[in-house]
Amino acid sequence: MYLTKQERSWILQDFANSAYSIIITTAILPVFFKTVAGKGLDPHISTAYWGYANSFSTLLVAILAPLLGTIADYKSHKKRFFIFFTMLGILSTSSLFFITEESWLPCLITYTLTVIGFSGSSVFYDAFLIDVTTDENMDYVSSLGFAWGYIGGTIPFLMSIALIIFSAKIGISTVLATRISFLITAIWWFLFSMPILRNVHQVYFIEPEPHYIKNSLVRLWNTFKKVKQNKIIFLFLLSFFFYIDGVNTIISMATAFGMDIGMSVNMMMIVLVVLQIVAFPCSLIYGKLARRFSTRTMILIGILTYSFVSIYAVFIRSPLDFWILAILVGSAQGGIQALSRSYYGKLIPKANSAEYYGIYNIFGRISSIFGPLLIAIIGTLTKNTRYGVLSLIILFIVGAILFVKVDNRKLSSCIDTQLHK
Repeated sequence: MYLTKQERSWILQDFANSAYSIIITTAILPVFFKTVAGKGLDPHISTAYWGYANSFSTLLVAILAPLLGTIADYKSHKKRFFIFFTMLGILSTSSLFFITEESWLPCLITYTLTVIGFSGSSVFYDAFLIDVTTDENMDYVSSLGFAWGYIGGTIPFLMSIALIIFSAKIGISTVLATRISFLITAIWWFLFSMPILRNVHQVYFIEPEPHYIKNSLVRLWNTFKKVKQNKIIFLFLLSFFFYIDGVNTIISMATAFGMDIGMSVNMMMIVLVVLQIVAFPCSLIYGKLARRFSTRTMILIGILTYSFVSIYAVFIRSPLDFWILAILVGSAQGGIQALSRSYYGKLIPKANSAEYYGIYNIFGRISSIFGPLLIAIIGTLTKNTRYGVLSLIILFIVGAILFVKVDNRKLSSCIDTQLHK
């Protein structure tokens, strides 16, 4: 399939920022926090603090995203907001280099800034999907973004792991090598963000008008009312609220969970590399199968896979069990996120894409508060992280039940009669 320059540039942004996802969110920084910055804290306390930091940062982004998205729909504003949050994420990620031993509070504060930058830029990045491709290609382009994102995350991750493993041979400490990996992440993110900054522009927009902040608030309120009136979009977002919370929680808490059940740091790093390798073809497969069996069917398969993962986690007793769990996660991780993004993109009016993706972000980000919080609370009460992961089954079950109620046969008429009033 031929890809336009705009589509390729958009896909490369996933290639760029996925280094952050694996090194900062999933793999190296969580280990660094538990063993260096959080040294001296009890294991279940450090895991709880990590969960609280994730919850706070995602709440802040969820509050800001809808209003910023509404303002960003004005001509030329979407790109400006995207650049600001991207640079915030890159600069704060590079600042992690200065975190030292037993500096758990500065580490959490800096990490919170990185989450705000990464999550904020992702809102406008998702909204640019409308500007770079067509409805017919949206599932495939979105899936390509996630697929190449796994490759883009794996390369700097392997570079960082190699630096950490061979740090003694080049005359530096393991801690310093780990801190350098944060700089590698920031540089990688910056370099591969260049194509989207040069080649992708806002195609659908609202013309500028006086008092745009006041008018944006009015439009945002009206949009909330439209979403509530539109049963298709409202049910989808409500379903997304639950199931994506479980997905994001498993991604963000995976390393801390692995260490809590006795996995070695080296083994965790190997598992995460394999997960990325598995996720690359599986994301592409989800995109292709969505054309044959429908996007709706493949999202449900992803929810069912994650439901099994949350149950299976309770029975983990050996490294082989964790390997099976990781492969299951990798098989569905990119597919369910990519197809959720493109499924929603087909529902919304293109000129208001940033505004509607801001609302999408509310449901995705606010929901992400409860999963880590659930693991933190249940894990603290039971002193067993396994039961915290098991509690995520509630989120997947509720999400699946609501998603089944989304009748996509009424999609076209719903969009025409309600969204474009």
